[in-house]
Amino acid sequence: MDYSLAALKLLCSQLKDVGEVASQNSFTLGGILFQRVWLQGVLVSSSDGDDVPLLLDDGTGLIQLHLSGDFRHRHWELGMYVMVVGGYVIRTGEPPMLKVHKIVDLSSSPDREAMWYLEVIEAYKLFYQPLVEEFT
Repeated sequence: MDYSLAALKLLCSQLKDVGEVASQNSFTLGGILFQRVWLQGVLVSSSDGDDVPLLLDDGTGLIQLHLSGDFRHRHWELGMYVMVVGGYVIRTGEPPMLKVHKIVDLSSSPDREAMWYLEVIEAYKLFYQPLVEEFT
């Protein structure tokens, strides 16, 4: 994992437009090279069983979360609003997955979801859109 590449603030729906750069084990959104994404959303499946995947719904799509280390041993409940950062993985015939490096429960923060959409829009307009338009 190349940590010099920023984690992009995105919505699940935007991940449908990424291209894979296999030679660099990375992805592109327009001309932006990345490996990690930053998402926020509601957990729509819990971590009660080992065979049940943890799914995040950000209002635009679903992504499966792969937890490791200490994150696996914490109790993640249905309906929690969380922030996740991790490596993006495209899998053939399965939903995309995020190998989680960081996950934080933001359920107690008021207006968290509305603020997240504004953050993603701002990041896109200020940083991503000029590069995306340049490469399309």
